[in-house]
Amino acid sequence: MAVPNDLYYAKTHEWLRMDDGTATVGITDFAQGQLSDITFVELPDVGREVEAGDEIAVVESVKAASDIYAPVAGTITAVNGDLEDSPELINDRPYEDGWLFKIELRKEEDVDNLMGAEEYIELCAD
Repeated sequence: MAVPNDLYYAKTHEWLRMDDGTATVGITDFAQGQLSDITFVELPDVGREVEAGDEIAVVESVKAASDIYAPVAGTITAVNGDLEDSPELINDRPYEDGWLFKIELRKEEDVDNLMGAEEYIELCAD
């Protein structure tokens, strides 16, 4: 299970990479492994305002459908259109090409409520 040290993690298995007030969000390697082969992704609308914890997207696999939650509050600024034709990118490269959406944070302090890599690894071990 890959857990990059430079990312933040939510208890609901989303990862977040900060870049100057905007965060790129996806699901973790652990989450994609639990789902198995991903077959469809429903992404949020660009411009949508969200609160931390809002259901924001859906990832479907051969095993199940899973809701994706906003790890922080803000405005959706971009979605990964490549996932429309190639949802398996989430399985292949969850931290690179398999990102889901970008969100402009309302308050950067929201990141303080997320976990680092070590804490996330402990969560997955339980």
